Amino acid sequence: MKETAWKSPSNIALVKYWGKYDVQIPANPSISFTLSEAATTTKLRYEEGTGTIKVFLDGKETPSFLPKIEAFLERTAEFFPFAKEMNFEIHTSNSFPHSSGIASSASGMSALALCMMSVKKDLGLPITNFFEEASNAARLGSGSGSRSLYGPLAAWGEHAEIEGSSNEFAVAFSDVHDIFKSFQDTILLVDKGEKTVSSTVGHGLMNGHPYAAARFEQAHENQSALLTAMLEGDLERFGAIVESEALTLHGMMMTSMPYFILMKPNTLEVINRIWSFRQQTGNPVFFTLDAGANVHVLYPESHKEVIMSFIDSELRTFCKDGSYLCDAVGLGPTQL
Repeated sequence: MKETAWKSPSNIALVKYWGKYDVQIPANPSISFTLSEAATTTKLRYEEGTGTIKVFLDGKETPSFLPKIEAFLERTAEFFPFAKEMNFEIHTSNSFPHSSGIASSASGMSALALCMMSVKKDLGLPITNFFEEASNAARLGSGSGSRSLYGPLAAWGEHAEIEGSSNEFAVAFSDVHDIFKSFQDTILLVDKGEKTVSSTVGHGLMNGHPYAAARFEQAHENQSALLTAMLEGDLERFGAIVESEALTLHGMMMTSMPYFILMKPNTLEVINRIWSFRQQTGNPVFFTLDAGANVHVLYPESHKEVIMSFIDSELRTFCKDGSYLCDAVGLGPTQL
């Protein structure tokens, strides 16, 4: 068997994507920080064959992953028409724990899409734009996976102020003040359990949501305002938009039908402590949330020492087993 391998990062959305149309088309644009440490490493072994697939997670065969892989290959048949005539062994591992509030589907699907693009290249099939096609394919496995192809930021979804933006693939975004290119993200593991409602179900509940239309319009406006704040290095404006986006995401969950809450009491404790610390000290420390209970603490690298001291002394107590992960803005995937 031949083999190819890629390491692809996860990402954390600043403007949130919540709600989609078939197939995997976002209802609103989003923009994200690409992470540096949180990544999936995938080795794909391949040979001519009959379409058999084996999946290994951390060296152990994991048949439960097969349905998701098969669905991905079905959806991406136009990109990878050769898949049915090959046998695959997928060996994958994450640099972060499962259920840690980091999107393993984003890093995992983007790593797999990159491996499949490398196979396509090896077979001598025509490729117009390697990373654009990989982003498009990753989207069909995980919407947010489309954004993991680029760093330090990536934008997905059509937006009037981002040239070349598309609903089918993400584009690299680097037109920001230097302070954002080394931003830190400390992920507080408030809860390590499985989410009570999956993101797929949550996206579906935006169909017919009473506030959906206003939310999608708000996302466009927030993205425009965020682009300006990031270009100008306006930390206060950046923080206000990013925190509002995080709370709006959870507000949509709490006002859907059926309604649900993914935040935990300690999530709120952490948020209140961040607000209080920022007000008292003037330090530029902000939060965002994914579709879960864990808190991403965002701050400039220049303030790392004081913010980490604050996390250790005040926030760590609200984490499960005192656990948190240290990460920062990264540059995107690497071929191994």
